[in-house]
Amino acid sequence: MKNMNQLMKQAKKLQEDMARAQEELGTQIVTGSASGDAVQVDMNGHKKVSAVRIKPEVVNPEDVELLEDLLLTALQDAERKADALAESHVGKYTKGLNLPGLF
Repeated sequence: MKNMNQLMKQAKKLQEDMARAQEELGTQIVTGSASGDAVQVDMNGHKKVSAVRIKPEVVNPEDVELLEDLLLTALQDAERKADALAESHVGKYTKGLNLPGLF
C-alpha cells in the first residue's frame, strides 16, 4: 500500500506541474512574422492572437491578396512557435506522448 500512496503523490505532483506549465503558456507570447517583419502577429502559448502589426508599405488597395498572404504566413509562423513553446513547457511531462486536449 505504501507504493500506491507514493504513486498517487507522484501523479498529483505531475498533475500540478502540468497545470502550472499550462498556466504559464497563457502568459508567454510568441511573434510570428512574414516578409521581413512587414506583418507580425503576437500569440500566446494557448494560440490566442493578441496583436497584429502591419507596416504601411505593404498595404496596397490594388493588391489585397498580397496582404492576405502575408497575414496568413505570419499567423502560421506564430502558430508553429506557439506549438514549440507548448512542447518545451508541457512536453517534458508527457515525454513525447500525444495526449489529446493538453494543448
